[in-house]
Amino acid sequence: MTEVVGVRFREAGKVYYFDGSGHELPVGTYVVVETSHGHEVGRVVVSPEQVLSSEIKEPLKPVIRVAEREDLEKTESLRARASEDLPLMRDKVVEHELPMRVVGADYNLEGSQLTVYFTAEDRVDFRGLVRDVSSILQTRVQMLQVGDRDRARMVDGIGRCGERLCCSSWLTGFPTISIRMAKEQDLPLNPSKISGSCGRLLCCLVYEHEQYRELRGQLPKVGHVVSTPVGVAKVVSLNVLKQTVTLRLEEGYATMEMPADELRLQYGTAVRPVEVAEVGDAALLTEEKAVPPTAGVAPAEGETAGGEQAGQRRRRRRRRGRRSRHSTGVPGSGPEGSHN
Repeated sequence: MTEVVGVRFREAGKVYYFDGSGHELPVGTYVVVETSHGHEVGRVVVSPEQVLSSEIKEPLKPVIRVAEREDLEKTESLRARASEDLPLMRDKVVEHELPMRVVGADYNLEGSQLTVYFTAEDRVDFRGLVRDVSSILQTRVQMLQVGDRDRARMVDGIGRCGERLCCSSWLTGFPTISIRMAKEQDLPLNPSKISGSCGRLLCCLVYEHEQYRELRGQLPKVGHVVSTPVGVAKVVSLNVLKQTVTLRLEEGYATMEMPADELRLQYGTAVRPVEVAEVGDAALLTEEKAVPPTAGVAPAEGETAGGEQAGQRRRRRRRRGRRSRHSTGVPGSGPEGSHN
């Protein structure tokens, strides 16, 4: 039976799966595996019992062996060698006048291939650069273009929160983030305030997004008209975390802050929406209120109390119209109209 293990090559990198059959590979074991770059040393982070079958989508390469002390020492020396070669790569990029930025490099376990990671706005013809660097370093050079978030992960750093970057320390994937998340959390829509070291929207915007949506769903919307103990007022702003609502009274410009729970008690359950009707240049705000039916009179099915009162008024008008026609003797309007 195939025993699949998850292996990671960077501290917070993507997890790749390999066939670990024939080896005892508890979590934390360093192994030597074959990748597209050659042999590399990785660390087991997912045991066979934790692997989901749905995550296995292609034939797996086998784990070659458990890494020995010499493999780990060689990996560290090759990592230091790649760091020493980075200045040469950057100088050659300037010399060849290429619109790209070198952000990192790695050697495989044999030291036969150097993989260089770079960022660029468009596609770059780096064939001359590769030939030049390969002749100097006497090794094969492979260029890989990465995005801004991958660049921040490789360079590492400290975020505005004072902690190490999430993408470099623990975040294994990049979530989908939109400007709507910042709006729903009442954050300033200033790129310098909501962007990370990569220049993209902060990944932490997604951490509390669902909680903000849930809390905001319990509050009335800005612009709604509600009833308060001191009169009718319009919602002008919300404090999602405190669950309070800032209101402007209908008469005057005085504002007040009330807990959302007190507003909900005005209706018994939750704050109801209001209708906004535009009349000329002024907005006429009307509030939906349920009027209890008259005692002893039950409204018809599908008819509100207000609709019942309107029906009564129409019936009274019809009765007055019939009495008026009888008194004027209009032909065909009453019993007299049937005589010749």
